[in-house]
Amino acid sequence: MYCNAEQVAEALPWPALINALDDIFTREVNSPIRHHHHLAVSGDPDATLLLMPAWMENRYLGVKQVNVFPGNTARGEPGLTGHYLLSCARTGHHLAQFEANELTSRRTAAASALASRYLSRDDAEVLLMVGAGRMARRLVPAHAAVRPIKRVRVWDLYPESSATLVTELLEQGYQAEQVTDGGLREAAGSADIISCATLSQTPLIHGEWLSPGTHVDLVGSFTPAMREADDTVMRRGHVFVDTRAGALAESGDLIASIASGAISEADVLADFFDLCARRHSGRSELSDPDQAMTVFKAVGASCEDLAAAIAAYERRSR
Repeated sequence: MYCNAEQVAEALPWPALINALDDIFTREVNSPIRHHHHLAVSGDPDATLLLMPAWMENRYLGVKQVNVFPGNTARGEPGLTGHYLLSCARTGHHLAQFEANELTSRRTAAASALASRYLSRDDAEVLLMVGAGRMARRLVPAHAAVRPIKRVRVWDLYPESSATLVTELLEQGYQAEQVTDGGLREAAGSADIISCATLSQTPLIHGEWLSPGTHVDLVGSFTPAMREADDTVMRRGHVFVDTRAGALAESGDLIASIASGAISEADVLADFFDLCARRHSGRSELSDPDQAMTVFKAVGASCEDLAAAIAAYERRSR
């Protein structure tokens, strides 16, 4: 079985994918550290091979392969390609192959939605989308799958990008509007959920802007040099992550705030293993839940890819 990007999207409707992620964090999953390998390419910058395996014994074995070839950009070709292979963990037989960009994008957005289900207010209606790229187009419907989103506001460093996304959202039936360059502070202060998916290396969202009860979803910072929220956001918020090991090692939002003394590792209240196993109830367990500000930081985990691949395979095999 091979699924291209469109087929992956069709096989992974948001409610089913979000529930699959909720379930995988309660399972016994082996997920070794990601493998990095560098390849010399004649006349081009070095390329990188990334391998991300995960398996559930006697059930499923999966591995994501991502090829990063920077030299392709100069030729007008994609610099990143990837695929996901799913096999039987009893026989080793190959079961399916999936286009990995869509699989990864959808499981990333679904992880944010899963966190929102635990951490945002039940009546959250206003979503501020910071960033208007590939991920934004998945984060908006993912959040809308778990909360009654009635208004979507979009800000991007490049106004033409946010305008394009707003047009698309309006065509899809959302009440959407563009946030101008000078309007980010006001938009952040009036949002119930702020979802950030950028490559910023300096904070875009400032804690002094935010209203009580806001949920902040940080998607973009996946290296120590990247940040989307300042120290005040992290200090004011109750901080949750997808996995402690990954987020504390890779996210600049956490690493920089810990280095400055704004927070400590102990201030990370729970991860998905805690939330999905109900060892922590999320917002409802906080003092004054209606007024509490929550922050979720994800960097991704191979078990999420495995959950998405299993869900897509089983749905397409029916």
